[in-house]
Amino acid sequence: MCLIGLFRVSAQEIITAERYLEMVSERYGSIRDYEARIVIHSGNTEMFGTVSHLAPSFLRIDFTKPMEQVIAFNGEMLTIYLPEYRATLNQSITPSRRYSGSAGANLASAQGLALLRRNYIPSFVTGPDPVPLETGSDEMVVSLRLSRRSVSEGFREIILSINPTTRLIRRITGRTIAEVLVRFDFSDIKINQGIPEQRFIYDSPASANNYNNFLFSDTD
Repeated sequence: MCLIGLFRVSAQEIITAERYLEMVSERYGSIRDYEARIVIHSGNTEMFGTVSHLAPSFLRIDFTKPMEQVIAFNGEMLTIYLPEYRATLNQSITPSRRYSGSAGANLASAQGLALLRRNYIPSFVTGPDPVPLETGSDEMVVSLRLSRRSVSEGFREIILSINPTTRLIRRITGRTIAEVLVRFDFSDIKINQGIPEQRFIYDSPASANNYNNFLFSDTD
C-alpha cells in the first residue's frame, strides 16, 4: 500500500510557481487577440477604459475616464492623446526598445509574460490553491509574486492574480521603486474575435498639438 501511495504521488506533476507562470505564458501564446474592460489605479488616480491587443505587440486603450483619452501602439509608433491638453504625444519605438520595460497592460500578453519570466523570480503568495481576489470577494484566483532579478527593473515586485480555470490574468499589481502601487484590473475578457490591425491606427483630432519623440530621440 505504501508503494502504491508513493507511485501515485510521483505520477502527479508538482506544479511549482515557475511552472504555473510558464503555463499562463503558454495560454497567452495561443491568443491572437483579446479585448477587455480595464481599470487602472495609480496612487490616487483611477482610470477606466477598454483595452484591445493583437499579437504580437499591438495595443490600444480607449478611455472613458479620462473621457476620450487614447493610448495606441501599432507595432512601430506609440501615440497618446491627452484631450485635457489638446496634445498628441508620438514616439517611434524600435524593436530593441519594444519590450525593454515592464509597462502596464502590455504585460498581459505572450511577449509581456516572456519578459516577466526572464526578469523576475516567481513564487506563490500563499500556495498553488485558489484564494479570494481580495478580502470579502467570492472571486477566486491563483496569486503569483514576482520579485525582480536586478535593480534595473521598474517594479520592485509584481503580483499576478490569475483565473484558475481560464489561466487569464485578472489583476496585475506592481510596486514601483518609488513605492507607488499601480494596479491593472481586467474583466469581461473576449479572445480571438478577429480584431483587425486597422483598430490600432489612431488619428488624433486636427486641433491637437503634436509632440514627437517625447520619451527619447531616435538617436538615443
